[in-house]
Amino acid sequence: MAHRNARLTEYGRKVLITRVVEQGRPVAHVVKELGCSRATGYKWLKRWREEGDAGLADRPSVAHRLPHKTPTEVESRVCALRTERKLGPLRLAPLLGLPASTVHAILSRHGLQRLAWLDRPTGQPVRRYERDQPGELLHVDVKKLGRLRDGGGWHFLGRDSDAHRQHRNAPRVGFDYVHCAVDDHTRLAYAEIHPDEKADTCAGFLRRAAAWFDHAGIHRIERVMTDNALVYRRSRAWQHALAQLGATAKFTRRYRPQTNGKAERFNRTLLDEWAYAEPFTSNQQRADALPAWLHTYNYHRSHTSLGGQPPISRVNNPAGHYS
Repeated sequence: MAHRNARLTEYGRKVLITRVVEQGRPVAHVVKELGCSRATGYKWLKRWREEGDAGLADRPSVAHRLPHKTPTEVESRVCALRTERKLGPLRLAPLLGLPASTVHAILSRHGLQRLAWLDRPTGQPVRRYERDQPGELLHVDVKKLGRLRDGGGWHFLGRDSDAHRQHRNAPRVGFDYVHCAVDDHTRLAYAEIHPDEKADTCAGFLRRAAAWFDHAGIHRIERVMTDNALVYRRSRAWQHALAQLGATAKFTRRYRPQTNGKAERFNRTLLDEWAYAEPFTSNQQRADALPAWLHTYNYHRSHTSLGGQPPISRVNNPAGHYS
């Protein structure tokens, strides 16, 4: 592909050949008209005579010889140490006798430049995926979240506050269980807060989530991915809810929560931007803020994996678009 300031594109080269060969005009006159040098004109004329019209096409800019290129064996060693020891370029460089910049370039060529892209237990690159259509796969997960005492929790008050010290020996307030569902293709999300994660609770949440997605424009759920908890594998209530939706169950790999990574990432966003985003003074106040935050997340918050667009932008014919 010609660069943007190129004097001769493929069309211009053909004009050069036409005027010099067919019209018999001097090369010096033609190149002046086309705004290029005599050397350039003679170069394309020579290529045309040797290869015909095919010689006027652009050629790759890669050098024919790369005498200083890092040997394949060394690159393999760099990649092996990266996956085995999970060290950065600055620490790998002394072990290999290479500049850190060279190590970074090798890791970039092989897609290993970021540790976040590697599976922690195995060191292998994480295989990322995305379903083609809304509703093909729904990620479901439960986030266990400590309830707030009246007056605020330790995230707001601090571990060294007098209020936190007074509560150390007080009866525990327990946990909330935030049930979440995230559509794989659109990242559209739905969540509810419940006092437990029992089978009937999970089954009821799935039905209400499916109804909510249907109203948002995702009318069918084909698969539901969960972890391997017994409530998802063996409970009749959960199986009955799946059957009602006409969906099939899909489970994560054992001891690999990354398989359900979109739900895990949503849980982290949930904590950062809702649960711990402001100093709530009561558990009810925090719970009341969840619906408004979900609306912002789905309809207005830009999503990096969606090119800066909100999740609702990927739904086909969404109801109440950007309302």
